[in-house]
Amino acid sequence: MSPQILYPSPIETAISRIESLLDERWQDLISRRSIALLLLQQDPKIRSQLQQQPYFPEIERIIAKTQASMDESLTYAIAQSRHQIAMDIDRDATVNLRKRPIVEDEWLHNLTVHPVTGIPILLLVLYFGVYQFVGVFAGGTLVDGIEGFFESQINPIVNTVVGSIFPWQVIQDLFANDYGIITLGIRYGVAIVLPIVTAFFLMFSFLEDSGYLPRLSLLMDRLFKTIGLSGRSVIPLILGLGCGTMATLVTRTLESKRERIIATFLLALTIPCSAQLGVIVALLSQEPSALFVWSTVMVGIFLSIGFLAGKIVPGESSCFCMEIPPLRLPRIQAILTKTYVRLKWYFWEIMPLFIFASVLIWLGKLTGIFDLVVRGLEPVMLWLGLPQEAAPTFLYGFFRRDYGAAVMFDLHSAGILTGQQLVVAAVTLTLFIPCVAQLQFMFKERGAKNTVVIASFVVLFAFSLGYLLNQLLTIMELSF
Repeated sequence: MSPQILYPSPIETAISRIESLLDERWQDLISRRSIALLLLQQDPKIRSQLQQQPYFPEIERIIAKTQASMDESLTYAIAQSRHQIAMDIDRDATVNLRKRPIVEDEWLHNLTVHPVTGIPILLLVLYFGVYQFVGVFAGGTLVDGIEGFFESQINPIVNTVVGSIFPWQVIQDLFANDYGIITLGIRYGVAIVLPIVTAFFLMFSFLEDSGYLPRLSLLMDRLFKTIGLSGRSVIPLILGLGCGTMATLVTRTLESKRERIIATFLLALTIPCSAQLGVIVALLSQEPSALFVWSTVMVGIFLSIGFLAGKIVPGESSCFCMEIPPLRLPRIQAILTKTYVRLKWYFWEIMPLFIFASVLIWLGKLTGIFDLVVRGLEPVMLWLGLPQEAAPTFLYGFFRRDYGAAVMFDLHSAGILTGQQLVVAAVTLTLFIPCVAQLQFMFKERGAKNTVVIASFVVLFAFSLGYLLNQLLTIMELSF
């Protein structure tokens, strides 16, 4: 016999009152107690079926009165009661053969999933895990050291050796010099991106082994439902802060095609990879107001575009069901094993894409296509209020997002991009079309039609919003 779940007294009273109002016809479909619980949790389907009933306004008054008597949302209180009885069943049914003491971590679980305490915990994880460890330490300290070694020691040797083997300049440019496979493609893959993704994989494996990620999914489920996703989508979106290419691949774990399309769209539009994020944050952090404007715009776009996508993209919302493992101290061996497996995937799947991008850049330079594209982008830069010199930023950003951010960094260091222009460029570049590697995986995972639609929208939206932002900042006369 199933155990009876007893909810807090105000909820039990509301259930009884709502049950007494419901028609007898509901008894044949689903128990009236279940309908009352769904109404208390604001289930849209049950509400839509009952809204025309004469007793529905009274049900609304009961729900409002019950909510006013509770310190937390009715949905959370009902979920907590169910979770508690599940924990009691688990405790009674589990035999601890090794007689190890059971750690009571329910209080810590509640801290991670309750909005009041869970959101600050999430912000701390993002600050120390993503920003400080991945962005500042890996994207700053490690990348500066390794890339400096490449540029001062390895690249000159490569240029000399390649020059001595191949007397033709065009072949030398393919392997060496500014855009060669070794001096650019492999250097980017090993010196810039590898330290960042290694740090991100370590951080992600740490959170994964601790049991925190499922709780983060539970915490964000209600917010994500407003943008057509479930809490499960948190994982690929967080992965996107490390590498959008990898995150696009992980979207295949989402339950419905609708969720996979929306998540891929948001990754392409609003989620910067860790290398790009590190460069942009390092640039804008010199002026807190500029960093605030960029952060506010990006969060606002994520929520508003996600909400519209949830309304437009056809399909049913999937149910959120995820096993919640116990919280525990992460094991070093497990973290290192998971990181190793993911790095192995990185070398097999991503490194060839860096080489492919280098070949494309070589062909673009050789044929003169790059110069044509840059000249075509120059009027767009002026329309955005940016100098013409910013045009290569977006072209190279297509091949690697972080490379585009690095070009923007150089323009700022040279005094070409300043103040308002820097904010507009940072927002537009963050929204701009994903890199060629991510596009390749979008074609593989979502198909040609969806990829073309998403990429076309992203380009038009990025430039349009950049123009509007420039006009708005000019009207507001903000100084950075």
